[in-house]
Amino acid sequence: MELRTGRNKRQVALLLLPGVAMFAIFTIYPIVKLFFMSFLQWDFGSMLSHSFVGLENYKAVLGDETFRIAFANTIIYTLVTVPGQMILGLMAAVFINAIPRFRVSFRVIYYIPVITSWVIVSLVFRYVFNTEGMLNYVLTNVLHLTDSYIAWLDTRWGGLSVAMMLGIWKGVGWNMVVFLAALQSVPQELYESASIDGCGSIQKFFKITLPSIRPTILFALVMLTIGGFNVFTSVKMITGGKPMHQTETVLTWMYYKAFNTGEFGYAAALSFVVAVTLIFLAVLQFKVMKNNEAN
Repeated sequence: MELRTGRNKRQVALLLLPGVAMFAIFTIYPIVKLFFMSFLQWDFGSMLSHSFVGLENYKAVLGDETFRIAFANTIIYTLVTVPGQMILGLMAAVFINAIPRFRVSFRVIYYIPVITSWVIVSLVFRYVFNTEGMLNYVLTNVLHLTDSYIAWLDTRWGGLSVAMMLGIWKGVGWNMVVFLAALQSVPQELYESASIDGCGSIQKFFKITLPSIRPTILFALVMLTIGGFNVFTSVKMITGGKPMHQTETVLTWMYYKAFNTGEFGYAAALSFVVAVTLIFLAVLQFKVMKNNEAN
């Protein structure tokens, strides 16, 4: 019996070994390498000889005015897109869950933006909101609402607003699917009992639906927050950080410092600043949700 148990353990270990090896090579090793790189003077001029600089890269990140702008842009993007996606996604899920017919068709319609390419839809949004794009043509030449073209993407708030609209539009379908699964798991007996007690639809929603799907709300909140801090493709394709790096986010600024200026030590330190921020926000969200459940 002991020989069979030992043989089973070895077989399990052999089966797990390829996956563990791949995870160690392509995940653990790059993280450890990046961590050590954040303490080195590592740039195009010192590819072969690296000098230890301690916390200088972190000081450079925190003292960088452009980083503060990029960090603020990322926070603003997250604060706008996360509630926008969750609210619209929940509304769509409630709507689809309430209709008996065409449920599958509406699911497909809402989910189409999720599976579209970030690059393609970003280029479409840039074409629509470009100075000589479709929106300005319609407003000026068709509807005659303006006398001249509006430079939507040439200002900080204009470029960020377009990126945020794209983020919300693309994320509603994912939230709809997640919330719809949660809504369908709520026991119908709760709604029937509430109807007997004379509760209306709004009371049922706030007293039964929202408390029942609270774990799903927390899951979506954490995942969308991480996604908000990881925004890259849309900003890179729509504005490219212009004008004068005013629309940069933390990832686009990290990319610029690493591959445009070659400051890999700075970029590595920036990546860990973002990681620590995300960990702090995730822990904070869990604590807030747990306190709400306790109350």
